[in-house]
Amino acid sequence: MSKIAVLSDIHSNVWALESVIKNAKKKGAKKFVNLGDILYGPLAPKETYELLRSEEMITIKGNQDRQIYEANPEGISENPTMQFIFAELPNEALEWMKSLPASLSLPEDIFLCHGVPDNDLVYMVEDVSSGIPKVRNEHEIRRFLSNVSEKLVLCGHSHIPRIIELTNKQLIVNPGSVGLPAYKDEDPTLHIMQNYSSHASYAMIERCTTGWNVEFLKVPYELNSAVNAAKARNRNDWAFALKSGRAA
Repeated sequence: MSKIAVLSDIHSNVWALESVIKNAKKKGAKKFVNLGDILYGPLAPKETYELLRSEEMITIKGNQDRQIYEANPEGISENPTMQFIFAELPNEALEWMKSLPASLSLPEDIFLCHGVPDNDLVYMVEDVSSGIPKVRNEHEIRRFLSNVSEKLVLCGHSHIPRIIELTNKQLIVNPGSVGLPAYKDEDPTLHIMQNYSSHASYAMIERCTTGWNVEFLKVPYELNSAVNAAKARNRNDWAFALKSGRAA
């Protein structure tokens, strides 16, 4: 079976995306999968959209894709980053995000979702109730997957690369984030996700005779361009996270 590059959480970072695509092709990727949270961010949403549309890529939507096309005028007026996104994106980009599935089953016995199968706001393998991510017990994870029969489950949302094998032999792979290595969030409770590196993250998967070969890759890119874009939008929190891999 051909190698599949698995991407997630690009967050409008076109410079990271360019490097990941180039690296994956160099390593022999024949198929690309994108797990959502694509264009939200104070960086380069229009350029990210244009690059993605020029590539052949299986894509699902994430929670912040919905946040864009579901935004109302009041929400946009209160969010300068959202104002920038709407100023940048053509209407066809909004329609494209609306058209994306929330989850998808592939013929290779692979299931795609952003968070968990029925909720793009829930972390599949991380419990963040303590403020930092801790891996859930197997019972919790299997409850999320009760209606999923595929043996390989690809998910995103947490921005943290993970591989979890369950006792029923289901394998869960989170490729980490292409475009944002750290952040702070208040939903469902105040918590921090951070990878301690500025590198763009993705995974390469390939079926072999004994199962799935999974390789996590960390790729450097034109970081200053992304940092300067964040600063230009007055998002110093993003600039710090991009540069350091730590949440501000």
